[in-house]
Amino acid sequence: MRLKITSILVLAGTLSFAQVTRKYSNEFLSIGVDARTFAMGNAVVANTGDVNSTYWNPAGLTEVYHGPQIAAMHAEYFQGIAKYDYLAGAIPLENNAVVGLSLYRFGVDDILNTTQLIDSQGNIDYDRISKFSTADYALSLSYAGYFLGNSDISVGANAKVVYRHIGKFASSFGFGIDLGLQYRTEDQFYFGLMARDITTTFNAWSINEAELNTITVTEPGTGNQETVNELPEETIELTLPKLQLGIGKNFQINDKFNVLGEVDLNFQFAQTNDLISTSAVSISPAVGFEIGYDNMVFLRGGVNNFQYERTFEDDKELTFQPNIGIGFKYKGISVDYALTDVGDQSIALYSNIFSVKIDLGEF
Repeated sequence: MRLKITSILVLAGTLSFAQVTRKYSNEFLSIGVDARTFAMGNAVVANTGDVNSTYWNPAGLTEVYHGPQIAAMHAEYFQGIAKYDYLAGAIPLENNAVVGLSLYRFGVDDILNTTQLIDSQGNIDYDRISKFSTADYALSLSYAGYFLGNSDISVGANAKVVYRHIGKFASSFGFGIDLGLQYRTEDQFYFGLMARDITTTFNAWSINEAELNTITVTEPGTGNQETVNELPEETIELTLPKLQLGIGKNFQINDKFNVLGEVDLNFQFAQTNDLISTSAVSISPAVGFEIGYDNMVFLRGGVNNFQYERTFEDDKELTFQPNIGIGFKYKGISVDYALTDVGDQSIALYSNIFSVKIDLGEF
């Protein structure tokens, strides 16, 4: 019976996303990509300048001018229960513009559906157990170029299509747009602006009523089966816009060593547990650095996700997310690693992130 109740709770909790019009949706697109960036505490909106800019700031794609680039990442969260995959490519065009394409998937597979474990006579039949998956997908098309021909100022945009499904119970489609801007100075100061979901990215859900009504509970003593889910009254989710501002600086120590640092401010137009929180806007900082040797070996670190969390004593405690990582680059192939937390400072929740980038223009 515990298995049956657990499955019902999982399904009901997941379907609750579609029950009201919400301020948040598509949270899988807030995770990020690229082990280099995770190691730097996601503080790269000003300095990003490769194929991974398709996510962090499409304006940075203008730095992809030597030739095509491709990148990939696989990550697992919650001890391998949830899997996150990312694949992207970028190609420079003849008019100093760059186009990019990226694909994202965040999913939990092989969830046990035990809602039919007990038949109408109250007998347990393990053959009635089935499996289903819940997954979120996004396909993003990016475009970047110089602003009015000024090579110091870059602008870019993402147009993204989102598809989400919860087994056979429900699915949704959505659409959204991001805009980005970067300004780079000759003395290697970097400034960045990223506006996500400026169209209040939405998801329109379609509910499979017949499949949803198969989730039943057997009434003790009578053997009668009753459904446990009411159909959602609202089937639209909204993602409010988010804004990221960043300033970075590259310090060239000598012919071999350089140090890159950046500070970002992340704005959400809702009241959250961020370091600065009001009814209109919430702000959380992020700080990251990268020490490079001969453009070949890199050491990185960063801090982000400053949150006030309530303790068992009902007090507020400021928490943060530390990150660290390394990277290696050789003849256009970059392999990066990050040890990063998913929001809690417990070592049990730390995740090992690996990513690969190939710059075909350097071969």
